[in-house]
Amino acid sequence: MKIAMISLGCPKNQVDADVLCHRLLAAGYETTPYPEDADVILVNTCGFIESAKQEAIDNILQAASYKKDGRNPKLVVTGCLAERYRQEIQKEIPEVDATVGIGCNGDIVEILQRALSGEKVEAFGPKTDLSIDEKRVISTPRHYAYLKIAEGCDNRCTYCAIPMIRGPLRSRTIDSLVAEANWLAQEGVKELIVVAQDVTAYGCDLNGGHSLIAPLLDQLQKVEGIRWIRLLYAYPERITDEFIAAMCRNSKVVPYLDLPIQHANSEVLKRMNRKGDRKVVEEAICRLRKAIPNLTLRTTLIAGFPGETQEQFEELCEFVTKTRFDRLGCFAYSAEEDTPAARLPQLPEQLRQERADQIMQLQSRIMEEKQSAKVGSRLLVLCDEQDDETGLYICRSAADAPEIDTVVYVKSDAVPLAQGEFLTVTVTANDVYDLYAEPAKEECSDESAQ
Repeated sequence: MKIAMISLGCPKNQVDADVLCHRLLAAGYETTPYPEDADVILVNTCGFIESAKQEAIDNILQAASYKKDGRNPKLVVTGCLAERYRQEIQKEIPEVDATVGIGCNGDIVEILQRALSGEKVEAFGPKTDLSIDEKRVISTPRHYAYLKIAEGCDNRCTYCAIPMIRGPLRSRTIDSLVAEANWLAQEGVKELIVVAQDVTAYGCDLNGGHSLIAPLLDQLQKVEGIRWIRLLYAYPERITDEFIAAMCRNSKVVPYLDLPIQHANSEVLKRMNRKGDRKVVEEAICRLRKAIPNLTLRTTLIAGFPGETQEQFEELCEFVTKTRFDRLGCFAYSAEEDTPAARLPQLPEQLRQERADQIMQLQSRIMEEKQSAKVGSRLLVLCDEQDDETGLYICRSAADAPEIDTVVYVKSDAVPLAQGEFLTVTVTANDVYDLYAEPAKEECSDESAQ
């Protein structure tokens, strides 16, 4: 019995898919990368913003099309879209055989058996029934993996549906995370990417409101075989001196931080129910850059939030120009059902998109300048794969998270590079986003090459 799994959305959702896959393999199912050969197609969906929902629907419809070739595979929908829209899934797409909310992920084997017997299944349970500490497979390339340290979120930003979909913050224990990190290292993982909705809130539900991210990093530092530890995502109001000190003292923690600030205007931040104003954001950035001079700082912004005036948008543009983030993504505001912000008067969709495009144009110029400044420098990079068409090796530096950021294209004709290999390169050229390099004559340490 073959299962094709399609997982969409963020790394946290991918870890859920890894857990589902382990359960199915343990039950005797086989996996296939080819939906046309599958007896079951399982689509693990994202439902965060409108574009993600549309991508999920497109994938479900594509999976449903395989029912017409005579094999008639069963179609199972899980993940955030299934949890959020529940009965609407099968009502709108009757080809779906089973809709599974996140609270019933642990029952996936039984649910598949029911669907395979011809039953239409809609299975939903309490969000807190989603296990946060289970065995999994590794679906990423073997040299890097995501370590999901918590589920849910308590921040209650007015634009965000995550608390409704995923429930409250639930942190794993440090012991369970260290055990998983050791297992990942034994499986060949060299880069550990620590993920949660807010890694700086990790442990607040276990420790009387006090974050445990610093002691967690201290323990992960000790895991043999792990060379890089990367953090996704941190909130500015929780950038404490303790957190910064932990990033500094643990040499495996790369000088990289994703700090999704969403906006710079204090009034807009207040309407978003963000816990800090512009001063808090700027102070957090200043303290981080002072303590970690080679820090790569990534952020996410929302343009066109309800009530955003032209002056407030211009302030955001000024802030982007002044702050000069190393990595930045800007999204046009998307009104999500049942969120407080969706009930506010909305700006025209075209205006929202124009403002987001303008921010990205500003960032493109900043990015090109920053990348150009790296030409001639040496970098430590990790090889992800080789491009079949160009023969160039696709690598990443400490400044680049996989599937999110830029890459370093390395030309190495004399010595072939292995996937998961670290090497020092000399940057020879750049375009707007990516770097081009060749192996350096001399190796350098992790710290000096970051």
